[in-house]
Amino acid sequence: MTLLVATGAAGLLSPLLSAASTDAAASTGGTSPAGSTHQTPSISSNSTTSSNTLSSNSASNTSASISISTTTTGVLQRANNLVSATGNGMSLSARASAMLRGGLTVTGTVPASNAGKIVEIERRGRQTGYAWTPTAHGTIRSDGSFTARWPANHIGQFQIRGVIQSQSGSVARADDTSPTISTIVYRPSIATNYGTGFYGSRTACGQKLTPTTLGTAHRTLPCGTPVAFYYHGRMIVVPVIDRGPYANHADWDLTEATARKLGAPGIATVGAVSLPRK
Repeated sequence: MTLLVATGAAGLLSPLLSAASTDAAASTGGTSPAGSTHQTPSISSNSTTSSNTLSSNSASNTSASISISTTTTGVLQRANNLVSATGNGMSLSARASAMLRGGLTVTGTVPASNAGKIVEIERRGRQTGYAWTPTAHGTIRSDGSFTARWPANHIGQFQIRGVIQSQSGSVARADDTSPTISTIVYRPSIATNYGTGFYGSRTACGQKLTPTTLGTAHRTLPCGTPVAFYYHGRMIVVPVIDRGPYANHADWDLTEATARKLGAPGIATVGAVSLPRK
């Protein structure tokens, strides 16, 4: 869809990480469209807190903090919190979100007896063919802690794990007891929104557009493709329902209901990534 042009430049993309973190995010200045009222959107309490833990294998004593669900569409979630996992004597922690080439720092601990060894951080996701791939590494300190930094040079949702190298330099084989966390790397993109003037009409994907329709327009992605959008520490997953945008050099055209729920103004810099269809 073509945007009903809003006043102002690109909207603000808040830093993904706190000032204390070393991970960076892109940001631009901007204003809300005339007549709009921006309030902090309400975030679902069922899927936003990192204090919720799930034991993935009671026999292995592995647990992970659950922060982002990409299987539920239309639910606003907190997406700038730390996610962590413990198991097999190792703990891992990282941010739930990162921007492309903005970097992602993974920290953790292992028994101090491993001091001086290397922890290999591996990732897997659609970009790696769902195979574990070496990603970053860090040296274990005398207290058992380590830090590894990945430049986040690929977008997508990834599982992250750590594996300790043996004395010979080979990487020990990981198993189900290895702690695993999940993070999403987004591409900074320009998003506009549309709706007024089009309500009641059918989208290019055959859906009737209403003031409550959640979705996005994209020029090439297949209809129904789920897309995760990040803005100011919040994330929402919505499907592709239309074609566009064709104005303002935008990459995405959110329905007004989606933009309102996400808290994004008429033109905004957001994080965006398409997700695998289940």
